[in-house]
Amino acid sequence: MTIKFVANDKGVPPGKLADAELYFSEGPLEGLRLIGFAVWERKTGGGRNVTFPSRQYSVNGERRSFALLRPINDSTAQNRIRDVILQAYEEFAAAQMEATA
Repeated sequence: MTIKFVANDKGVPPGKLADAELYFSEGPLEGLRLIGFAVWERKTGGGRNVTFPSRQYSVNGERRSFALLRPINDSTAQNRIRDVILQAYEEFAAAQMEATA
């Protein structure tokens, strides 16, 4: 699996650093990509967060969100992919800084 980023150069919405996509290179998902991840600067400062693909819907005029990547049993299962995306983003950001220096 490869993680590719599209930097948010426009700064809109505020705090969004990049969109992330997972490219699968082996197994039954080979040749496919999963889109909808994003890397954000935390509003409270100190760190970054990853949002996962989701679908929005309305109930009685209230907007809600349904996560498309969901854990089967272990509610902390998403932490692994979140950590992998954040590590890959650190490398991506460092490479961008080197390229502009």
